[in-house]
This record gives sequence, C-alpha cells and structure tokens, in this order.
Amino acid sequence: MSPERVTDVTIHRGATPLIRLAQKPGAVGPFFYRPGAGATAMKHESFHESAEMYLKTASELAGENTPTPIAALAGRLGVSAVSATEMVHRLQEQGLLAHQPYRGISLTAAGQQLADEVVRRHRLWECFLYERLGLPWHEVHDHACRLEHATTPAVTEALDAFLGHPAACPHGNPIDGQAGEPAERLLSELPVGGTAVLVRVHPESEGLLCYLAELDLLPGRRITLREIAPYQGPMVLQTDVGVRYIGREAAAHVHIRLLTEEPA
Repeated sequence: MSPERVTDVTIHRGATPLIRLAQKPGAVGPFFYRPGAGATAMKHESFHESAEMYLKTASELAGENTPTPIAALAGRLGVSAVSATEMVHRLQEQGLLAHQPYRGISLTAAGQQLADEVVRRHRLWECFLYERLGLPWHEVHDHACRLEHATTPAVTEALDAFLGHPAACPHGNPIDGQAGEPAERLLSELPVGGTAVLVRVHPESEGLLCYLAELDLLPGRRITLREIAPYQGPMVLQTDVGVRYIGREAAAHVHIRLLTEEPA
C-alpha cells in the first residue's frame, strides 16, 4: 500500500500556524513557508545553514576518522579545502569544533548537540514527506536537507507530535541519535551464504538512495549472499523479489541485522 498523499498540510501549535507544506498536482516536490519569515531573516540564515551542514557532516564522519581531516570534510560537502578551513575556524571560534593542526577536527559537546538536533529535524521531515506527502523514498533526503535548516524548535516538536513520535526515518535511521542497533553489521561484511535483514542506510545520499530504490533493496528486505564476484566485482544477493547485484562501495553504507552465518 502506497503512502497516503496529502496536498496541503499546516502544522499548528495551539491556534498558531507554524509551517505549511503543500504539493501541487504534478509537482516534483513540496513547497513550504514560515509565517513571518522575510528577506532579512533568510539572509541571516545563510551562515546558519552552512554551519549546520558542516556540523552534521562532521558528526557523520566522526565514526570513520577521529579527528576528521579537513580534506575529508571538504570532499563530503563538495567544497574547496580553503572554504572548509575558513568555516572550521569560524566554528572553532564559536566553541563548536576543536581543530588540531595537521590532524583534523572533532566536535565539541556543544557542536555535537547542535549536530544531533539537525539530524533529528532532518529525519522527522523525511518521515513527513514520505508518509504524509507521499514523495518517493529516494527523494525525501534531499528535500529534508533544505527543510532542516528552516525549522524552529517549536516546529520540530509539533512535527514530532503530528507524526506520532516515530522511532526511525524511512531509511531506517533512528530519529534521536546516530547509532543503530548494537548487533548491526555492514552488508559489505556479510559472509557468503549468510542471511540478513536490511536495517538502514547511512550515510544517505541521493545517488545511493536512487541506486537502492532501483534494486528494491529497502529496509526490511531479507537477503542471502550467494556469492561475491572476483576482482572487486559485485555482491550477488538472493531476495524474495529475485537476484540482485550490488556494488561493494554501496554495500558499505547498508546496515544489516544478521540472521544466519555462512554454512559450516
């Protein structure tokens, strides 16, 4: 059953409208507005949005490299090393990042808290866009990336309540916090013959989500690894919808819950 489509929704706190989202027939995505938001506010939010993107990305990379090299941060964000270095210095001045020369950056407690807040807003919007507006599973990530920066704490809490306090986003990631299940492994680590359930996709990107959607490899799908092609070839998965071939780079971003190990 496909998600219910809603063409016009306004989220309130009491009688006060906080934010309105709508989808015109045939439109690619939703549009939204916040009552009272003007040009001055939008100009002020330009740096705010960039800062939040840096903090969220630094949090995502923290598990891969500690400290995180500025080059890795710049690469993930698609900006130059010079631009990344300038922003790192500004965030360091605000006490949100710690920078170790020639090593990299790490989030301070204050920076991690802000990053977690951005992630929570992002995943709540993904739930709303997918479940309420009926946007495709692989498209809601990019829309949520824009909405997350224009969401006040009041809107966040109203949205959470409106959705019934969801535990996870459509891509399987927990609404509160970055961590998944303790027993999770990566699909790229699944042994030949092993059976597992796809749990979540992290970190997300439009290209990766499109790729997985085309393969119909979404959270909840049960898979068995039949073989791994030689010379860095794809992984061959048996699913209830047929055989699927997935590249190892993509498999390294898909988290699974192991059901059975490889045959003895």
